[in-house]
Order: sequence, then structure tokens, then C-alpha cells
Amino acid sequence: MSRDAFNNRPHRAAETSRPPTPELIGSGEAMQQIYRLTRQVARSSASVLLLGETGTGKELIAKAIHQLSPRGSGPFVRVNCGALSESLLESELFGHVRGSFTGAVSNRTGRFEAAHTGTIFLDEINSTTPKLQVKLLRVLQEQEFERVGDTQTIEVDARVIAASNRDLAEEIESGSFREDLYYRLNVVPIYLPPLRERREDIRELVGYFLNIYNEANDRYVLHIAADAMQALEDYHWPGNVRELQNYVERAVVLAEGDELTLELLPGALQSSEGRRIRRRQRADLETLTYEVVQEGLVCAGPSGDNLHNKIVDRVERELIAQVLAASDGVQTKAAARLGINRNTLHKKLKEYGLET
Repeated sequence: MSRDAFNNRPHRAAETSRPPTPELIGSGEAMQQIYRLTRQVARSSASVLLLGETGTGKELIAKAIHQLSPRGSGPFVRVNCGALSESLLESELFGHVRGSFTGAVSNRTGRFEAAHTGTIFLDEINSTTPKLQVKLLRVLQEQEFERVGDTQTIEVDARVIAASNRDLAEEIESGSFREDLYYRLNVVPIYLPPLRERREDIRELVGYFLNIYNEANDRYVLHIAADAMQALEDYHWPGNVRELQNYVERAVVLAEGDELTLELLPGALQSSEGRRIRRRQRADLETLTYEVVQEGLVCAGPSGDNLHNKIVDRVERELIAQVLAASDGVQTKAAARLGINRNTLHKKLKEYGLET
């Protein structure tokens, strides 16, 4: 290897861990892995399946994949599959000819045709019906389809990126999603963690949204009160990044000065309950620290990280065991109560020896 090639390696490694587009915010390890995978998959023509809760930024990743791909100069077409009935969605995706149904007064080009040479993003793919899934499978496999009410076959060259906020494995088990379509879409899966699993990015996200809404509203909210930031970092964020974005916009609009204070946030974040929980958790951690040291699980000396990891693992194992028992052993229910993906829960059960 030449000296120049060797010297360039760290630069390329750093490049792959940076956000691929300015709209993607977060420098934590979880997001860095997503950035690296986004860059890798963008160079290919493979189908991509984006998984994660609503509001985690699946559309932003889909756009980044498109922009970084050889198709970046082509169209990017988004379809929310959950917003339309089966008949309307079929017409939206594949188009129709005049007279094919009541209200079809003229020919219409579908979204797949519009995405030719580019990318089509099928959001909430889990909400499609089995009948429509058959047509989607054909497009993926054969790159052709017919408009509704027509017999002429249309060829199309469009990359498909799909997204789901539901566990498709469960949908397959219930019979509401075709297994063959799942495997055709799931060439490269990318899981976007909920905001509560990447709290290290909250401060950076708040700063980003402050800049946006200060400019949009001609405001100058430049500072964040310590208790307000603590509340933002403690909150569970069921609506994920989208919910955080809305709360920052609200705070900017309502602020009378240059500081985002706790009073500008919704009541759920101002509650003292979260602070009581944190105090109780700290007390539990102090007790567990003593127990762990007494049991000789860690050595004295410069092993603070090891001690911390042991304590966190023990607390997490106990919490998962309790929630699983309260859920009668049903993993899907336990995962929902814990606020994590079922696949994540399965890995934790295996890691902690809690599998039954």
C-alpha cells in the first residue's frame, strides 16, 4: 500500500460516519452506523427496507439513498400507502385509463411511471392489501405493470425503497403480508432506532431545530435552560424526532426572550414525575454498585467503565424480566411496554439468558 493511500484511510473512515445529507442530524454511534450503511447501499441498485417507529426519519434516509445514488438526478417519488384505500392506492401507484372506474374521466400516469429512472419510496408498506402486494411483487421482479383498466404492459426502471412502522415478520405470521414480497423488499434492511434509544443526539437535534425555527419566525432563541434540556433528555419521546421538532417550534414561537425555558415545553415534560424516577434510579444504582463490588464482579482500581457496564446490565436484565413476567411472557407486548423493537428485545433475552 502506498503512503498516500495509507494516509487517506482515516479521512475516508471519518467521511463515512458523517451525515450524508445536511438534514440528517446526530453524531451518536447508532446514527453513524446508519450513515455508513446509507452510503454503502446507495451505490447499489438493491431494494431497501427501512424499519422503525413513526417519526424516526425514514423518509430522510430514503432521500439520502436516492441523492447519493447514480439515480440522484432522476425523480424521487413518495407514496404514503397508509393514506389511501386499496382501489385509490392501486390507481395512484399504477395509473388508470379513462372509463376504468367511476370518476376516471381521463388517463392518468401512476407514481411508478413518474419515478422512471429514479426512486419510488413506498411509506407504510405494511398497510397494503395482499391483492395489491401481488402487483407490487411483479413490478419488483419483472419491472413491468399495466394501468388500471388497461391491457398494455408498461416497462419501468425505478428503484424501490419501502418503509414500515410495523414488524413485518408478525404481519406475515398473521397472514396480512406476503412472505415473498417481504424477502424481495428486504434485500438491505436499515433499522432506525427511536429517539429514546439515541438520547445522546437530543442536544444536537434541538440546536438544529432552533436554527430552523428562529430563521422561519425571525426569532433569536439562542440559549437553552439547564432544566429544560434535562427535561428534553429525560422524556420518553413516543413521537420520536418529529415530536421533538414540534416542541422546539412551539417553544420558539412562544418565547419572549432569547432562552428556551422549561415553561415553554408541554406539561408532560414539565412534570416532576420524571425527576422523581431519576432520583429513584440513582438510588437503585448506588445500591447495585455496592452489591456488585461486594460480589466481586469487578476489580478495584481503574475499572470504572467495567463497573458501570455491569450495573447497567444488571438493572436492564431485572427490568426486562419483570416486564416480561407482567406481559405473561408475550414478547410483542413486553417490547411495546419497554418501548423497544421486538427484535431488540429478542437479542436482550438471549444476551441475558432469559429465553424460555
